[in-house]
Amino acid sequence: MVRRAGGTHYQPVSWDEAFSIIGGHLQKMASPDHAVFYTSGKTSNEAAFAYQLFARALGTNNLPDCSNMCHESTSVGLAESIGIGKGSVSLEDIHEAELIVVAGQNPGTNHPRMLSALEQAKDNGARIIAINPLREAGLVRFKNPQRARGMAGHGTALADLHVPVRINGDLALFQGIAARLVQWDAIDRDFISRHTTGFDEYREHLAKIDWSLIQAASGLSMCQIDEAATFFKTAKSTVICWAMGITQHRNSVAIVKEIVNVALLQGNIGRPGAGLCPVRGHSNVQGDRTMGIWEKPPSTFLDALRDEFHFNPPRHHGYDVVAAIEAMRDNRVDVFIGMGGNFVSAAPDTEVTELAMSSVGLTVHVSTKLNRSHVVTGRTALILPALGRSERDTTGGWEQRVTVEDSMSVVHASRGPLAPASDLLKSEVDIVCSIAEAALADGPDIPWQHFRQDYAEIRRRIERVVPGAEAYCAKTDRPGGFVMPHPPRDTRTFPTKLGKAVFTSSPLEVLNVPDRSLILQTFRSHDQFNTTIYGLNDRYRGVVGGRRVIFVNPADIAALGLAEGQIVDITSHWIDGTRRTAPDFRVIGYEQPRGCAAAYYPETNPLVPLESVAERSKTPTSKSIIVTLAAAANPGRSNNSASAIGGKVR
Repeated sequence: MVRRAGGTHYQPVSWDEAFSIIGGHLQKMASPDHAVFYTSGKTSNEAAFAYQLFARALGTNNLPDCSNMCHESTSVGLAESIGIGKGSVSLEDIHEAELIVVAGQNPGTNHPRMLSALEQAKDNGARIIAINPLREAGLVRFKNPQRARGMAGHGTALADLHVPVRINGDLALFQGIAARLVQWDAIDRDFISRHTTGFDEYREHLAKIDWSLIQAASGLSMCQIDEAATFFKTAKSTVICWAMGITQHRNSVAIVKEIVNVALLQGNIGRPGAGLCPVRGHSNVQGDRTMGIWEKPPSTFLDALRDEFHFNPPRHHGYDVVAAIEAMRDNRVDVFIGMGGNFVSAAPDTEVTELAMSSVGLTVHVSTKLNRSHVVTGRTALILPALGRSERDTTGGWEQRVTVEDSMSVVHASRGPLAPASDLLKSEVDIVCSIAEAALADGPDIPWQHFRQDYAEIRRRIERVVPGAEAYCAKTDRPGGFVMPHPPRDTRTFPTKLGKAVFTSSPLEVLNVPDRSLILQTFRSHDQFNTTIYGLNDRYRGVVGGRRVIFVNPADIAALGLAEGQIVDITSHWIDGTRRTAPDFRVIGYEQPRGCAAAYYPETNPLVPLESVAERSKTPTSKSIIVTLAAAANPGRSNNSASAIGGKVR
């Protein structure tokens, strides 16, 4: 479908014309860096490899991806601490762990398949700590719909301990736990001596911590901190899991490194039932990064591309998500191509992002379903409908398969079993190769036609370019696939600059909140996957028929002079004086630490300025928003009428 410049509606267009439009725009650019190639984490390894190859053959590293908005803090923190930006556990480690810590994550809503793994771990005797401002129902008890006893009985009690940490108090909590482990000598001195560096400095740092500051920052008493630390002390093997509640703060990289510190103290990396487990949401967000979807590729990867395809890839860094929005806002982008995803709804600072996207000459979205990004477009806009992963792909005249990599570095094949929704749909690989052919008439001699006809041709190139992908074709032919190398997990070797795992001493700060203000975190409802909203109910939190709700401690509701069910406007306040307002949210009382609040995204994305990002990783700070609430100035002025705000509590 195409919406031509000056038009008001999309119209059908042939595939050939669509590719010609894209190729023409790309060829007219003054610089390859005037194009942005965004990737959603659903893109297969084959499509991702071809996509990054196309972008670099064109001459740019502008390859932002959804990881920039979620686990980039994890990638930075882990790479600097253990030498690789991936988690170190297998599914078997979770099953065998004596202690599982779930921090800043709500599996019941965000990663429901993980609940089955936690249930099996509990059956094997594991204990679970849930570290979260809210006491989430999905971590209290789980009724497994795939097991008869789960449907008929009371389910499985999961969390043995809920630690109601204050928003942005995780660094303080983990630092307090670390200090106790050192004081109690509950540490693995042999592992520390053999495999780490920086321990002496870190021990001195812990000896000087201010416990009153730890309590103020975490919102926890010494008894609560000691109780959590005792769980670590008595466990012989611990897995620490985390997600967005850890990674979307200004100091998120430091928080990730503090989690690593705790694991290093007890030698909980590189042995059964132990490790670091960042839990990612999209089915292939980790695989896309492995395939080269990154604005800051290492020189070794670019060297391998050069040697395999006989061209010189660009060496300068490209745009991440925030930089891409800034470039679009400043009229430095002519073409935006989105490989999946819903960019304008996923990104922060919604109004700025939408205006930025509207300034682009051509926007292209490769999609399986319609979303907001299709109506907030550049002057010319294309929607290219792609096969879903569940649909049979017979590109080239025979049944193709693709591969993906999960959060635990397992690479396996994926083959859709269903008849396509339409014979006119094309695969992501086919679309990428066709755009490349249209745009690179005078570019490097890359066999796009062969890639399209047989995805195994792409996999053979992956074997020779991607580190750890040797014999990729043969390994992905095996049932269950294979596990990518991970030196810390596999051999307790740490490819950092110092050749060892690194203890990091991070200064502790208390997030100061002005009087009559709250700290807001954004999160999902139960009927939601990322920005895709399937319904207006949130069964785990008891909300029915609406999404514009804000969860507030009942004592704070009273202290602020508000009432349960009242409609309020939310205004965010930032250090530079910036303010953002999101109107028409219903107040709902919910158990959480005093001074904390929560609301759904993407409705609250407008509250986060583009410039408010995590140090080092540039992840938007969507979990640390200082806000005030005021009675709605004009109820109903949002896209939802006042009667449609909903949010009735069941």
